[in-house]
Amino acid sequence: MAAVLVAALVAGGVGGGIGYWAAQRGDSESTGSTTVSSGEAPASFKRDPGTVAAVAAKALPSVVTIQAKSGGSQGEGEGGTGTGFVYDQEGHIVTNNHVVASAAEGGALSVTFSDGKTYDAEVVGRAQGYDVAVLKLTDAPKGLKPLPLGNSDQVAVGDSTIAIGAPFGLSNTVTTGIISAKNRPVASGDGQGGGNSYMSALQTDASINPGNSGGPLLDASGAVIGINSAIQSTGNGFGQSQAGSIGLGFAIPVNQAKNVAEQLIKTGKPVYPVIGATVNMTEQGEGATIAAQGSGGTASVTPNGPAAKAGLKAGDVITGFGGHVIDSGPALISEIWTHKPGDSVKITYERDGKAATATVTLGERTGDS
Repeated sequence: MAAVLVAALVAGGVGGGIGYWAAQRGDSESTGSTTVSSGEAPASFKRDPGTVAAVAAKALPSVVTIQAKSGGSQGEGEGGTGTGFVYDQEGHIVTNNHVVASAAEGGALSVTFSDGKTYDAEVVGRAQGYDVAVLKLTDAPKGLKPLPLGNSDQVAVGDSTIAIGAPFGLSNTVTTGIISAKNRPVASGDGQGGGNSYMSALQTDASINPGNSGGPLLDASGAVIGINSAIQSTGNGFGQSQAGSIGLGFAIPVNQAKNVAEQLIKTGKPVYPVIGATVNMTEQGEGATIAAQGSGGTASVTPNGPAAKAGLKAGDVITGFGGHVIDSGPALISEIWTHKPGDSVKITYERDGKAATATVTLGERTGDS
């Protein structure tokens, strides 16, 4: 039983894009250098379809670097760098909410393609809980090529992965790895006061760093299977400081992201499935315990709500949801949010030490507030 992970979101740090990359050499005391001319590759050299180089070459024109700048009092707000990808020919761009959140209220957003062309963009809708956002180019060029979407339910552990993004501002960076695990419950936050996001994530060892957020995680055919969103790092606490890849990256499964994106494009607001019960979010290891009471002294089980109709009560410990083991409140939310309102899901729970089962028909909540 894997405990829920608490991962740091990986948007670009304050300051945004980097004009050049400065690195300290290990032999910094050396003062001389030798330049050796190298021959060019044969002009006829081609990459076979299905190779990483071929997949990257086809995908890069549809991946963008996002510059987000908050609205400062003098028009010079703080900014950050993230990634997104072309969703349709109308100019919609899918990315993470935390990439654009700082610019969502009165800020400025720009999108740069791999050919260097930059366009202004505006937020169509944001879903903080899912950590998904949709932008639209204000003057979209013709001929946009949306990235093909894969099926994240069919992904298998060990499948090859390709991540494209702008780590530390280095646009159009391609890294590779494999799917390390599926259905990994992850609660992620940026340590800047924003609310957490929850996902039943695809775990990958492809290198993901600050600036990769919102970028596509591709399969070997070049189809999007996830949106890179968070990393587990060895740094202390959340934040963008010096946290970097240690081979533990997490992506929102594309099947979920697609549903959220379509809802945001349609209405501008996210819709969340709910069970109508408040669960303990700090305990883990035994399941998700329905609290004694909700926030502000309200009932922890909504009267006539989904959980109440299924016979659940305060104190019940939910241990399984839709065939997945639940060991904490965040793990339960992660699994609930892989479904849609109206879905009927079998759950297992314990009451007074006795195991029981029930079927919950999920309700819905609109918006993040």
